[in-house]
Amino acid sequence: MKKIPLFLLTTAALIFAGCQAPVENPTVSSPSNVNSIEFFLDASGSPYYRVKHGETVAVDSSAMGFDFQGQPPLKSGLKILRATERPFDETWEMPWGEQRTVRNHYNELLVELEETEAPNRKWNIYFRAYDDGIAFRYEFPAREGVDTLIILDENTEFQLAGDHDCWWIPADYDSYEHLYNTTKFSEIDAIAAGARNSLGHTSIPQNAVHTPVTMKSGDGLYLSFHEAALTDYASMTLKVGEAPLLMASELVGSDRFGYKVKRALPFRTPWRTVQIADKATGLIASRLIVNLNEPNVLGDVDWVKPMKYVGIWWEMHLDRSKWDYASGKHGATTENAKRYIDFAAANNIGGLLVEGWNTGWEYWTDPVKREGVFDFVTPYPDYDLQEVVRYGKEKGVELIMHHETSASVETYDQQLDTAYALMESLGIHAVKTGYVGKIIPRGEYHHGQWMVNHYRRVLETAARHKVAVNAHEPIKPTGIRRTYPNAIAREGLRGQEFNAWSNDGGNPPEHLSIVAFTRMLAGPIDFTPGVFEISLRDKPNNQVNTTLAHQLALYVVVYSPIQMACDLPENYEGQPAFQFIRDVGVDWEQTLVLDGEVGDFVTIARQEKGTGNWFLGCITDEDRREATIDFSFLEAGKKYRAAIYRDGPNAHYRDNPLDIAIEEGEMDHNSSLSFTLAEGGGLVISLKRVE
Repeated sequence: MKKIPLFLLTTAALIFAGCQAPVENPTVSSPSNVNSIEFFLDASGSPYYRVKHGETVAVDSSAMGFDFQGQPPLKSGLKILRATERPFDETWEMPWGEQRTVRNHYNELLVELEETEAPNRKWNIYFRAYDDGIAFRYEFPAREGVDTLIILDENTEFQLAGDHDCWWIPADYDSYEHLYNTTKFSEIDAIAAGARNSLGHTSIPQNAVHTPVTMKSGDGLYLSFHEAALTDYASMTLKVGEAPLLMASELVGSDRFGYKVKRALPFRTPWRTVQIADKATGLIASRLIVNLNEPNVLGDVDWVKPMKYVGIWWEMHLDRSKWDYASGKHGATTENAKRYIDFAAANNIGGLLVEGWNTGWEYWTDPVKREGVFDFVTPYPDYDLQEVVRYGKEKGVELIMHHETSASVETYDQQLDTAYALMESLGIHAVKTGYVGKIIPRGEYHHGQWMVNHYRRVLETAARHKVAVNAHEPIKPTGIRRTYPNAIAREGLRGQEFNAWSNDGGNPPEHLSIVAFTRMLAGPIDFTPGVFEISLRDKPNNQVNTTLAHQLALYVVVYSPIQMACDLPENYEGQPAFQFIRDVGVDWEQTLVLDGEVGDFVTIARQEKGTGNWFLGCITDEDRREATIDFSFLEAGKKYRAAIYRDGPNAHYRDNPLDIAIEEGEMDHNSSLSFTLAEGGGLVISLKRVE
């Protein structure tokens, strides 16, 4: 007899134990009664919801509705047919992630609605109340005589209960690569912030922000608004300022087709999410976004390998070499790749990314000629792909393929199967994709429904060939890594490369202490840390605005199962601090967010899966500050050998970024230490258990 896991039996029992709630103002509360959602109809039959955290209103009465092409809006004249509540509790295991096991525990309320007048359309709303937040999604049932809905606008509102402090970037049809702004909600000016961007992206011509957008109320309640399980739908941005303290959904549309979403009936929308926490650290600890996604559909993914990697990449941003062969400075040569492989093999680094290996880079940024230029199976003549793969395997270093599409999406679509079959034949199990530029075909955007479906098609194709995808210029992560665990990382933020060539001074010291509480809530980030030559002597007008200890701390603070040692191999030679990069893990048994405030500092400890070793990282903004670390998270009765990498006494991100002190000692469960973090500084500690 086949044994069924106990948690599945429990879940099945809970599903069928649902009970019908009264139809007037049905309410659902989280398992510990921390958060609650109330649904109601006003006198016109318009739907509203309200969210409370304990007795505090987190989201005040907020409307819902849709505008369609070819039929009346759906936003009033409704009645509640029934409201059904069910509890749910499961524990599932991440094949890789911030922690090995995740509890998915919520109470769900299904509200079934119907129009009171012809054509009596039906409409369902699912609400889920978790202890770390809430979520809701819409369901459009099958309808006789109608097989498709075309959505012109989704009118989901989020009515704030106060003029909160906000951390936001302007909404953009194509990009998330903006610096974060810190303002009151009433002071958000996304149009002006979008105009400051110089990369030629397409800012939404409204006062709208990207998600996740994070806020802190005057009472100290933390909120972050995002979405989960974005599938066959347009990305949601949030309009602000149309009414006092109001945000409303603004989907990214298609100029080619003139609508936001087209879906065959029946279907469900993505989840609209609000993470809620009493402390800022609770936002990072939340697993709401991944829990709202469907379970793994790929089965065993032992070919998805968390790893550290090096790459022929940073040297291009420093103008040491070029992506294209015709320049005469081509970086992706067989000889250069072998040099990086030798370095990786000698330093406990498992992967090599090679950019610029394939034909087509001469025209990749040309606005006229870039369509159809890339061939994803043909190397330049000075790069022997098979030999690089063979040499890497001999040295224990895996090649990470690179596919830059120059946003010519149909060209990439035509070659998907061929390109991924080549990778499978060579035993390559990871790829970095890129979509630099305006989308071709014209009229589509990176964040519209058409591209959401393309990104998913790439994931599915890659999975068939046992390839993990690290997407740059991506659609934002919404937890789909649970369903497709080959979605191993994404960019989707203003990354390290801006320090090398932007004309606005690079990323400020506060950048990643904001990112940890905003973009990182959505999913893993390929930020490419590890710059040791911080002054960037090749770029006299640029500099990385962190200390060396801060760069080390990013390997712990900024979560990704793939972490790049991005600097040139020669810049690591003879550097004692590089030992931390050799040692640090990438796959975790558990994660503890010890302390932090949005935009100020953050301290995170992670326990490595399989070894029991701990790694702790702390970063600060432009302010010098004291950090006290309580090591009570260590196993009681055990000793740990500690290697501490901290800012030196004269460290400063601008004036003396390389001043670092390295110390060793012994720690246990009762230890507590205080450290001074320099301006733009950091701290890392590796803790290896003494057997």
